[in-house]
Parts: sequence; C-alpha cells; structure tokens
Amino acid sequence: MRVSRLTISKGIANSHLETEKTIKGSVLPVLERLHTEIKNKSKELSKGAVKGSKEVDKARNITQKHIELLGQYTASVSASGGKVDAANDPYVLQRGINHRLNKQVIEENNNRHDLIEIQNSFAQFEAHVIQTFQQALQTFYQAVGGQHERQKAMYGDMVTTAQKIAPDFEFKGFVHRNSQLLVDPSAPKREVSHISFPNQNHPLTQPLIAGTLERKSRLTGYSSGYYVVTPSKFLHEFKDDDDLRRDPSPELSLYLPDCTIGAVNGGKFNIKGKDASKGKIGSAMAMSHELAFKAHTPAEAEKWFNIIKQVAGGSATYTDSVSSPISPVEGGNMSNQQQPPHYQEKNVAPVQTQGLSQGHGVGSAGPVSAGGQAQEPYNTPVSGSAPTSGVERKPGQY
Repeated sequence: MRVSRLTISKGIANSHLETEKTIKGSVLPVLERLHTEIKNKSKELSKGAVKGSKEVDKARNITQKHIELLGQYTASVSASGGKVDAANDPYVLQRGINHRLNKQVIEENNNRHDLIEIQNSFAQFEAHVIQTFQQALQTFYQAVGGQHERQKAMYGDMVTTAQKIAPDFEFKGFVHRNSQLLVDPSAPKREVSHISFPNQNHPLTQPLIAGTLERKSRLTGYSSGYYVVTPSKFLHEFKDDDDLRRDPSPELSLYLPDCTIGAVNGGKFNIKGKDASKGKIGSAMAMSHELAFKAHTPAEAEKWFNIIKQVAGGSATYTDSVSSPISPVEGGNMSNQQQPPHYQEKNVAPVQTQGLSQGHGVGSAGPVSAGGQAQEPYNTPVSGSAPTSGVERKPGQY
C-alpha cells in the first residue's frame, strides 16, 4: 500500500514534471513570440500613422499661410489700389493656393490610404492573435490531459470557451468602440475642385483678360505663352494655365503704369518696361526691354491693347510709332545687339481714343476671358474701416 502510494505520488510528481516540460517547450515559446509580435505591431502603428499625420499638418499649415497672404493683399489692394509685388498679386497668390491645396490633398489621401492599410492589417493581426492563442491553449490542454479528471474537465471548459471566440471578435469590438476615430473606407476621396477658401472668387483674383499671345524672341522668333492682365495692373506671362502640374510663378511680369505702350499694327503691339517678377531688388536692377506681341487676329490684338491702355491709365507712356522690337535673350550680351528704339518719355503724341468711352480708369476695364468675352467690371471698394483678410477658418479646415 505504501509502495502503491509512493508510486502514485511519484507518478503525480512525474506527471507534473512532464506537464511543466511540455508547457515550457511548446506553450510558452508560442506566447512569447506572440507577445513580441504585438510589441512590434504597436511600434509600427506609432511610427507609420504619426509620420503621415505630421506631413498632413505641415501641408495644411502651408496652405493656410498662403490663404491668409491672399486675404491680406486682396484687402490691401481693394482698400487703397496701391502697387504690390508681382509675387503678391492676388491672381498669382490664388494660383499658388490651388497648387498647395493639391499637394495638401495628395498628402491627406496618402495618409488616408496608409491608415486604411493599417486598419486592414490590424484586422488580420487580431485574427492571428486569437488563432495563436487558441493553438497555445490546445497544446496546453493536451499536456495536462493525463492529470486529474476534474482538472482535465476544467481545462477543457477553458479551451471550449476560448474556441468559441471568433477571429474577428476583438477587432469588431474595437471598431465599434472607436468608430469616431477610424477612417471610413467607403468615404470618397477629397478633390481640389470641391474645396473653397476665403477670397477664392474675389474680383482681384479674376483676370481682366487672359489667353494665348505670341512674343518675339531674338533666336526662335515668335513663341506662344499664356498671358494675363490682372486688376493689380500687371501683365503676367506663364508657360500655361495649369495650376496643378507646377507652381504657377510668372515667367515675366510688367507693371503696366510704368511701361511705354506702342500702338496696334494689325495683330501686333509693343510694350516697353522692366520685368517685375524677380521682386523689389530684381526689378530695381532689371533693364528696360521692348517686347513685341502678336495676337491671333487684329480684333483680338485691339481687345488686348484697349484693356492694357485702360489698366495703365495716365501713368503709362503711349506712342503711335510702330517698330519691330525683339525680346531680349536671357544671359545674352546686349553690347553688339540691335538696341530697341528710343521712346519719348514725356509730351508724347496723343493716343487714338476714337470709339472709347470717356472717363475709363482701372475700374472701368471689365474682365475679358481667353475667348475675348467681356466680364463684369471690377470696382475697387471704398470703406472707412481698415481692410480685413476675411479668413475665418483655422488651419486644416479647407
């Protein structure tokens, strides 16, 4: 009896030893690997999601700064009608906002895509966690199966309960509890065309006339460009009218009241002035050049000339002489080249005004589209109070 009891006691002890070896060799390593995977997944989430959010915030702050800059200069020009830098022309600022909004939306959509990928990967990971835990419990159950029946039944109940847990049970509960924090995969992506911002359609951002003209070059002859006359009295040259592909900075900017404007000859007309697209310092150091422009038709050239003349007002110089100037080549040596004809700065011959209504200033020059259709005239508002930008939203709300 005593031997039997010793054998039973030894067998129980051996059973526990075997169970311990099985647990340490088959169950604990699985759970330790799972624990390591969970920690790595947590690090992956903190690095990936936070980095994308910082890029979105950075893009939104840049967009907000340019929107506030647009509000500042539209209010300033609207109140005083003063001269602004070419780079701060509300038309140029608005196109710059469109470019930065496009970059912001790209960052937002990329971050959205990354978050959706993380959410989907976490759904799979949660299923993996549940299945791994089930496998460990199954091994544990087999290890203690030779022990007492009550223990076996107890552990069996534990396994049975664990087996009833669906792989997506935890993740569904997580989504239900945090639905307001997660990205809705069914929600549509953002588009620049659906976004509005303060002063987006301000009269100072609308061109008085815009379209394609040809400018004469010393080497290549006439080449096409996209030209715009703005209410801020600038003639801007762009490569095209696309705001999204590149930052729409002017290739050339002429402040029309400071220019000498030649008469129309068929489809051609001349303007002599300094390029103001390089800022105050660059404009002060720039040389005055005579530029020859050619429109598609004489009627279209007349429309451009009339708008330019009305925008320039009495500050500009006009001449009825017609010459054949050639636009300067950048970086060329002008010492041996043909110099443009000299324009008389004062007491010039009167400009032909037949057919034009009297009293037209900048405010009477109605905007004209690229097709030559006149739009509503822009009048500078007069107010007794200081101008405001009109920007009410906070960064990231556009």
